Amino acid sequence: MKKTNLVLSILLVFAAVLSACSPAVAPAVTQAATAAVTPTPVTFTDGLGRSVTLDKAATRIVSMAPSATEMLYAIGAGSQLVGRDSFSDYPEEAKSLQDIGGSDGNYSYEAIAALNPDLVVAAEINTADQVKALENLGLKVYYISNPFDFTSLFDEMNVLGQLTGHEAEAKTATDTLAARVQTVKDTISQASTTPTVFYELDGSDPSKPWTVGPGNFMDQVISLAGGKNVGSDLTSSWAQISVEDLLVKDPAIIVLGDSNYGMTAEKVAARTGWENLSAVKNNQIFAFDDNLISRAGPRMVDGLEAMAKLVHPELFK
Repeated sequence: MKKTNLVLSILLVFAAVLSACSPAVAPAVTQAATAAVTPTPVTFTDGLGRSVTLDKAATRIVSMAPSATEMLYAIGAGSQLVGRDSFSDYPEEAKSLQDIGGSDGNYSYEAIAALNPDLVVAAEINTADQVKALENLGLKVYYISNPFDFTSLFDEMNVLGQLTGHEAEAKTATDTLAARVQTVKDTISQASTTPTVFYELDGSDPSKPWTVGPGNFMDQVISLAGGKNVGSDLTSSWAQISVEDLLVKDPAIIVLGDSNYGMTAEKVAARTGWENLSAVKNNQIFAFDDNLISRAGPRMVDGLEAMAKLVHPELFK
C-alpha cells in the first residue's frame, strides 16, 4: 500500500509538472484520467445461477470460505477483506480479520452485517439457505462455483478480480499458476509407470477409512501427478473403502491427508492387515497437507506439485 501511495504521489507530481508546462493539454489529461477511473457495473452469474451485479469494485469484503479467502489474497484483494470464516487461516494475515463463524456450520449474520460489506463471497462449504439469509439482510453475495478442474478454478479467480478491481493482478496470478500446472504435466509425461495411490481422508476407523472417489478435483490431482487413484472406481466422490478391497487394490503409495490430525506412517503400519500392503512393506507412506488440495483455491497448484513429487520422485531430482 505504501508503495502504491508513493507511485500515485509521483504520478500526481508528474501530472502537475506537465500541466504547468503545457496548460493547453491539461484538460485532455484530466478527462482521460477521470474516464479511466469511472466505475463500470459488472454482472456475473454465480454458482447458484444468480445474477450478481456490482456498480463498482467491492472495497469491503467478507469471505465465508477458506478457498474464497485464499483466492482473494492471491489476486491482491486481501487488503479489502474485513471479515472471514473460522476456517480461513491462510495466509497468516487472514487470521487477524474479524471471525464471522462457521466452525459449526453456522455463521453470525449480525456480525457480517455489522462489518457493512459491499460484497460477501461464499463458496462450496456454504448453503443456498445461508446465501438467502444474507440477501434478506440486503447484502450482495457472490457464490463461487465449486471448481472441477484448474481451468474452472482460474476462471473463478478472474471473476473475483473483476468484482474487486484486481482484474490485471488476477490475470497475472492465474497465468503464473497455469504455467506451473503445465510444467507438472510436461514433467509427468516422461513417466514410464503409473503407481497406484491411496489418499486417506480419515482413518479413524481403519477397517473402512474414508478416501477420495471419482469425479472430484482431488481425484484429478492424483491423476495429473502421474498416479492412479485406487478409489476412482468407488460409487461416490467421497467414500469409505474396506480393508479387504484395499488389499486387493494393493496401493504402491499411501498419502495421509489426515496427517494434519495426528495420523502417522507408524500408526498406519500398525493397523491389523495393513502390513501386507505394498506401500507399507516398501515404506511408501507419506504425510500430506490436506489443505493444499481439499480447498479449491490457488494452493491446489502447490498440492499438485507436492503430489507429483511423491508419486514420481525420480522426475523431480
